Amino acid sequence: MLTTLASAILASEEELAPLIAPPIVIAGVAALFFLMLALVTFAYRDVANRHSNKTTNQSGHDAGH
Repeated sequence: MLTTLASAILASEEELAPLIAPPIVIAGVAALFFLMLALVTFAYRDVANRHSNKTTNQSGHDAGH
């Protein structure tokens, strides 16, 4: 019975779908993509503090008017 089960499992295995590139290349592309996202995020880290009039203590939306 065990050999019948083993041969049934081996016969039912399907061939894996072909990849467009080796797995290490796909991992490298994904790593580069996330690195680019990190660089964009890092570039915008201080945008809110670039203008000194935005950082003063204001008590509302229309405090400067």
